[in-house]
Amino acid sequence: MKEEKADILRIILAILLPPVGVFMQVGLGLQFWLNIVLTLLGYLPGIVHAVYIILTRKSGRITA
Repeated sequence: MKEEKADILRIILAILLPPVGVFMQVGLGLQFWLNIVLTLLGYLPGIVHAVYIILTRKSGRITA
C-alpha cells in the first residue's frame, strides 16, 4: 500500500515537473538527463517518459 502511494506521488510530480519524478525514481543518472532534454524539447514527451520510467522501474527507488 505504501509503494502505491509513493507511485501516485511520483506520477503527480512527473506531470508537474517530469525531471523531479524521474529523479525520485532512478536518481541522478542517464534517464534523468534524458528526461531533462525531452522536457526541454517538449513538455509532453518529458511527461510520457517520466511516467514510463516510474511505472516500469522498480529498483533504485527513493522513498518519501
